[in-house]
Amino acid sequence: MELLIKGGTVVTATEKYLADVAVNDGKIVAIGKDLTVEADQVVDASGKLVLPGAIDAHTHMAMPFGGTVSADSYLSGTRAAVCGGVTTIFDYPVQHKGETILGLVNSKKEILEKEACCDYAFHCCITDLNGGEILDEMEQAVADGITSFKCFLVYKKEGMMVDDGMLAKLLLRAKELGALINVHAENPDLIDLRTEQYLKEGKTSAWYHYMSRPEFVEAEADKRVVHWATHLDTPVYLVHMADKEGLLACIQAKEEGHEVYIETCPQYLEFTCDVYKREDGRNFVCSPPMKGQESQDALWTALKAGMIDTVATDHCPFQSYEKDWGKDDFTKIPNGCAGVENLYPYMLSAANDGKLSYERVVEVCATNVAKIFGCENKGAIAVGKDADLVIYDPDKDFTISVENMHSDYDHTIWEGKKLHGYPVQTYLRGKLVYDDGEYVGHPGMGNYVKRIHR
Repeated sequence: MELLIKGGTVVTATEKYLADVAVNDGKIVAIGKDLTVEADQVVDASGKLVLPGAIDAHTHMAMPFGGTVSADSYLSGTRAAVCGGVTTIFDYPVQHKGETILGLVNSKKEILEKEACCDYAFHCCITDLNGGEILDEMEQAVADGITSFKCFLVYKKEGMMVDDGMLAKLLLRAKELGALINVHAENPDLIDLRTEQYLKEGKTSAWYHYMSRPEFVEAEADKRVVHWATHLDTPVYLVHMADKEGLLACIQAKEEGHEVYIETCPQYLEFTCDVYKREDGRNFVCSPPMKGQESQDALWTALKAGMIDTVATDHCPFQSYEKDWGKDDFTKIPNGCAGVENLYPYMLSAANDGKLSYERVVEVCATNVAKIFGCENKGAIAVGKDADLVIYDPDKDFTISVENMHSDYDHTIWEGKKLHGYPVQTYLRGKLVYDDGEYVGHPGMGNYVKRIHR
């Protein structure tokens, strides 16, 4: 036996219990009290929680956007991931006119094979059907384990937006193939209208990023997506849900029996739009923006009630000097914030503080993600699953700072956030990759996760 983790409290999506976990050849081979097995390495987890590695279903590593590229390479972004207990990331490569799905994804795989510090999968963003070729190619992509695709209902000027007709084609084709469409829902015409108005009036601070795309601008698009998906009888996954009105429309569809999945992000659970009034408000600019207190309260209520399916980060950090490009014009601020290393610690600290259960955190950060996106070997502590394991010390106090993160950015929106409880070790398929503040793995350890279709 390669590894035995003894005496910890195992946490699943439904229960927690005292048990040992035995690992061999990268897999969990036994779970039970006082296991009598010989192991090369024995780890005492007494007084600690043993959790499945988190799966961040929403990251943008090395992504060209806003005249630059997001600050984390695949190497630094995946290194940061495992240091926060995330053992699998989903990246969002963006297809442009003339590009194929597999050509794009394979170009990313070539980089990740050398750089990945955690396991990885892809949702490919579809921006152009290439005369219908993409609809045909989706079949091969699904066979290759790419079983989800993303549509932007925004970024029209950047050439990334899909219209309602293209969205409908993709929803129907995905259903045929047992795949899933993920949607970024905001109304681009209202954003453009309001942006033009504010710029004309000389209202250019970060606050007007929020004001150009407030709650009702996101909600209209959320409701439109739900309308098409329910009437076309297709599943759909709404990414980074941030507003109450759209959230309630999705919940209603779920309650009526439709296959609608909801993702939210830690930044919407922690911050409100008031951050855009701060001197450093531009650092918080992401799309959709953080919303008002009423929306944040609704997200927490839905999360506790089991109506939000996943929590992911939309990790897309930029350097502070790049954010400063929009110091006097919010439209020039690259959109995106850091989060991949903060996801699990933030959510687990919330559980430690009694805001929700540890089981619920495991459900939305690991188990549900694996189920929804077909990662059959991930997301749970069970015999036969990959030994992606996190040892969490509920008594360890930790203050987030750019100085103790493992990314390549020079600032973080989480600076100064105090957490009660923190991961002390992360194992990727049984190999120790993070140990008490230090990354101890090596680039290239991460494997491609070939997913099964629905």
